[in-house]
Amino acid sequence: MGDLLGPEPVRLPRDTEAEEALDAGENPAIVAAAHPAASVAWAALAEEALGDDRAITAYAYARTGYHRGLDKLRRNGWKGFGPVPYSHEPNRGFLRCVAALARAAESIGETDEYQRCLDLLDDCDPGARLQLLPQ
Repeated sequence: MGDLLGPEPVRLPRDTEAEEALDAGENPAIVAAAHPAASVAWAALAEEALGDDRAITAYAYARTGYHRGLDKLRRNGWKGFGPVPYSHEPNRGFLRCVAALARAAESIGETDEYQRCLDLLDDCDPGARLQLLPQ
């Protein structure tokens, strides 16, 4: 018999080297090249591109980090649903990629993808949208 309350929250392991490099001010492109599985590096690239009004570039970076994050979530027991708490800092790279993908999709008029990203953020952690996409 399964857990009636749903799956346990997924708490990803740290991407220590990538996080430390970014915290030290390393160029996110260099960090992503050295640590391509680190969603946090792709999130930094996507957010930077969004800040420079480069929505298509941001979309590509965010999509890459999103897929790398999905791979890591699945390796850590996620079945495509269930909590991915924003409060657990190593989860934030993936969640930031989802939010950046939402913003990029909205800016290029891809409304279906925008809504899918919002739904995913809400499914992972309803508070994540408030943290990452303030209104």
